[in-house]
Amino acid sequence: MSPLSHQHIFQPGSNPASPPLLLLHGTGGTERDLLPLAQSLSPGSAVLSPLGQVREGGARRFFARLAEGVFDPAEVTARTHALADFIAAAADRYELDPARLIAVGFSNGANIAATLLQLRPESLGGAILLRSMVVLDQPAKPASLSGKRVLLLNGDADPIVPRDHPERLAGLLRAGGATVEVISQSAGHGLIRADLESAQRWLARPISPRSSN
Repeated sequence: MSPLSHQHIFQPGSNPASPPLLLLHGTGGTERDLLPLAQSLSPGSAVLSPLGQVREGGARRFFARLAEGVFDPAEVTARTHALADFIAAAADRYELDPARLIAVGFSNGANIAATLLQLRPESLGGAILLRSMVVLDQPAKPASLSGKRVLLLNGDADPIVPRDHPERLAGLLRAGGATVEVISQSAGHGLIRADLESAQRWLARPISPRSSN
């Protein structure tokens, strides 16, 4: 069996009814960063947590940036497809159903989760995006995200994410048919307890393909 492209951690689930989680860390993080969050969020879930392959100084990321909030669309697209290919291979190896796989991404990890939904929607069943911004300013293809749910959790005092980006990103994903909920927390770029509580409620909600966008 050939090695998977990304260094990663896989933890089998203890509850088959719990959706598997794809953990995507922020800049400077590791594949271990979000494991405690996943345990609190859905303790019975299987967990797949890759390490970003890009280095910015000594900090790991999932794609490069030209400056704060400035990206090369071609580079982002290439990295997104590489991660999608890893997810497909890992799903096969670990017997995960991509249609049930929920991405839990923070900052740079949330951003690549969003671009996965835009470019490779078959990779995920949904996503919890913590402090995400618009990286690829293009709508998801019509009907490509039908039946998928996305939760955007942003801070109203975030110095990194522009204030209009959460709703703009929600619109790009809704264009593909996703059911998107946007919650603004009284927070900056860092996570707070309310993020966990909001994500727990969202994850526990039954999936309804007829939900309003």
